Amino acid sequence: MYTEITENGILLREPENFDPFVSCECGQCFRFEENGDEVTIYARRRKLRVKKCGDGYLFEGVSKEEFDGVWYDYFDLGRDYAAIIESFSGDGHISRAAKYGGGIRIFRQDPWETLVSLIISQNNNIPRIKKIINSLCVLLGEDLGGGNFVFPAPKAIAEAGVDGLAPIRAGFRAKYIYDAALKTLSGEVSPERIKNSSYEEALAELKKIKGVGDKVANCVLLFGYGFTCAFPVDVWVKRVIAEYYGEGFDPASLGEYAGIAQQYLFYYRRNVVGER
Repeated sequence: MYTEITENGILLREPENFDPFVSCECGQCFRFEENGDEVTIYARRRKLRVKKCGDGYLFEGVSKEEFDGVWYDYFDLGRDYAAIIESFSGDGHISRAAKYGGGIRIFRQDPWETLVSLIISQNNNIPRIKKIINSLCVLLGEDLGGGNFVFPAPKAIAEAGVDGLAPIRAGFRAKYIYDAALKTLSGEVSPERIKNSSYEEALAELKKIKGVGDKVANCVLLFGYGFTCAFPVDVWVKRVIAEYYGEGFDPASLGEYAGIAQQYLFYYRRNVVGER
C-alpha cells in the first residue's frame, strides 16, 4: 500500500485489506452515497469522494497533508488487518468470511454521531436510516456548503427538544435521541469516561441512555470508540452463531479482535448466504 500525489488528489495504490465500498456497506456508517465506481462519505466535517481507479482508490481533491492527517486515521489504514485475519486462521468460518469481505476496515467515527445513528437504526431499514440522519443534519447541523451539513452536537438537539425533532420523522426514537443529548450534556454519560473505561464499564455507561441495549451499545463501542473486542449481535449474527458455533458460544473466545471478526461474519452471512 502506498500513495501517489496526482493533480486530482491522492491515489492510494495496491491497498491491502481495504475497500471503502465494502466498508460502507457493512452497517457501520450511514452518511455515504454510492454512484457506480464512486462513493461520497461525510465525516469529520468534510465531504470526501473516493473513486475506484485501477488497482487503487483516488481520494479526489485531497492533499497529502489531509490524507495523512485525517483519512489515514479515519479508515484505520495503520492497522495490520492481514495479521488479524491470520490470527483467525484456525477458525474456518471467519477465514472464509474474511476472504470474501477482507476489504472491511473499522472506521474511526465520531462517538456522538455513531451513538445517535445507531439509536436511529433500531428496527429500521437502511434507506430510512440514511434519510432520517440526513434530515437531522439539515435541520440542526452547520451548513458547510455543497450539501455538506455537520452532524448536530448534543446542545443543538437538547435545545430542539423532542417536539423540535418532529420534522426528521424518527418516531419513538426521537425521545431516545433527546435523552442521549441531555445525558451527554450533563455528564451523566461521558464520552471521555467511556473512552478510558474497560469494555464492561463502557458498555454499562452507554446503557444508561434510554433505548440503548446491548446491541446498540456494542455497535457504538466498536464503530465509535474503537473497542475491537465488542461483538454486536443482530438477527444476522444470531444466525451465524446458531449455524456456525451453536449454543454456548462466547464472543470473548475470539479475543481482542472479536468485533472485526463479527464484521466479516455479518457481511458474509448477509451477502453470500442470505435469507434461509
